[in-house]
Amino acid sequence: MRLPSSAHAAQPWRIHELTPDFRLEDVWVLPTPGGRDDFPDLVRQFAAGDPAKGLPGIARVLWDLRFKVGELLGWDDAETAIGSRVPSLRERLPEDLRERPTGPAFDSLPFSSLYLLENEFAAEIANQTMHGVLHLGWVADGSGGHRGQMAVLVKRSGVLGSAYMAAIKPFRYWVVYPAAMRQIEAVWRSRSARPRRVSTSPTV
Repeated sequence: MRLPSSAHAAQPWRIHELTPDFRLEDVWVLPTPGGRDDFPDLVRQFAAGDPAKGLPGIARVLWDLRFKVGELLGWDDAETAIGSRVPSLRERLPEDLRERPTGPAFDSLPFSSLYLLENEFAAEIANQTMHGVLHLGWVADGSGGHRGQMAVLVKRSGVLGSAYMAAIKPFRYWVVYPAAMRQIEAVWRSRSARPRRVSTSPTV
């Protein structure tokens, strides 16, 4: 379920300090109910995910099409990435966050982890169209449990970035996000069939 921007803005997330020049594009409830200490599992799930394999049907076709177009037009070339076209947000991290774990490396998605806290994780990505941040939070659900919350923040790259984000918006909301949420829920539920790790540490 999509949430209003206030659901992200009202939380005392550390990401607010780092992204005053970014636009909040999306805030979503994640279908990932759990206990207080389950947040590291959610972070690992996102880092290990591969939408090119996990998304079904038309959502996967659109995902693959985006990267084929990006390859043809050079949107995802190395010179457009973090550290080349734009500096990493790690340069904005205050000292206390620099000393914390960055979080896991992503297996397939071109994200770089920024920081990992007990209830908050952020990773960044950049290409020719934008500099983006994936933010995950772990929030109380009002009934004694917790759930994931995802936000996407974007700094658009000029006219191309604005046109690109406008063009993909309906596909994100009507096709990609609904399919992704179903996949996230299925993987999260499968955790119950596996032996659980006994730990309260957010380190992954």
